[in-house]
Amino acid sequence: MAHRIRTTHVGSLPRPDELLEANARRSGGAIDDEEFASVLGASVEQVVARQREIGLDIVNEGEYGHITSGAVDYGAWWNYSFTRLGGLTMTDEDRWANPEIVRSTPGNPRLTSFPDRRDRAAFRAAYEDPDSGILTGRASVGNPKITGPLTYIGSEAVDADIELLLEGLADNGLSPADGFIAALSPGSAARVRNEYYDSDADLLAACADAMHEEYKAITDAGLTVQIDAPDIAESWDQINPEPTVSDYRDFIGLRIDAINRALESIPADQVRLHVCWGSWHGPHTTDIPFADIIDQVLSVRAHGYSFEAANARHEHEWRLWHHVPLPEDKVIIPGVVSHSTNVVEHPELVAERIMNFVSAVGPDRVIASTDCGLGGRIHPLIAWAKLESLTEGARLATTRLND
Repeated sequence: MAHRIRTTHVGSLPRPDELLEANARRSGGAIDDEEFASVLGASVEQVVARQREIGLDIVNEGEYGHITSGAVDYGAWWNYSFTRLGGLTMTDEDRWANPEIVRSTPGNPRLTSFPDRRDRAAFRAAYEDPDSGILTGRASVGNPKITGPLTYIGSEAVDADIELLLEGLADNGLSPADGFIAALSPGSAARVRNEYYDSDADLLAACADAMHEEYKAITDAGLTVQIDAPDIAESWDQINPEPTVSDYRDFIGLRIDAINRALESIPADQVRLHVCWGSWHGPHTTDIPFADIIDQVLSVRAHGYSFEAANARHEHEWRLWHHVPLPEDKVIIPGVVSHSTNVVEHPELVAERIMNFVSAVGPDRVIASTDCGLGGRIHPLIAWAKLESLTEGARLATTRLND
């Protein structure tokens, strides 16, 4: 039986200059919706075609329909939701500059502000050094607060994302099953100031019910929805002081329950989950080990599980899959190229990383991917070179499997 290693990526891809310029003009009122839609449509058509030219099997629209911040490509994995959820009131508060310090207590983990993360505290001088390379290319943007019942108001926007991707797939001889669209997890959507809900559980349930509408629209179109859930692993660093693992598992248990609530009535074979430890270029010494939460990750009702596995802090964790049972109807989608280094991985290294996972779960249950989205995190030339190395490494692994 012949085997072939399929490939994909996590979502955000570098936005072309034309789209960034159009977005900046739109923000300033210098371009109307019709002209912007034309630029967006052409950009999506090009990015789908480029993914196929490189040889990626499962592609997306680059997250181009998600809001960007002016004329700089920062990506929008989180803040795109600000225009898709009702019940929010925008503020001038920047989540990165917010000095608020929130301390947790035993049995009551709470997220503190981003500048108060434990990794940042341990390396504060490096984080505050503009030449360190830790924080690059970030705009100061306002953030919302929750002031009323959360509802989903993004139907028109997600329908546009879906239509553009379906057109791009058809133009490249692909079916809806070959496409995915990323959407925020309820727990990630809940990471804004809450002035309405009485409890974390109530807030998460409301986020789940709202985001369900986006997930359902994507899967009703025959596409796969990727649930972006960095809140499952990344939140560990944002709880200060460090909680017990037991308390943290309870904390993310609520968030995993919210994901499953949001996925009710949605076919599991059209769902993949993305877990990461945050995409900033920092030391990550306070990341929680994957071993402490991997069973909870696998409890999400998804077909595929995407996770970081190529960066220097988590690459060794591939060995877990020799000991953690993967349900028979599931696949893993490990990152085999990283967003956190400008070094382009050699295809031989990519193939080696793929074969490590194949040795644990088998060749037909591994889809090679990136650690996180590449858009806005590294230079576009480097991002596309990494994707080329990804597909070449997958071809090498495939050849070795069939020799």
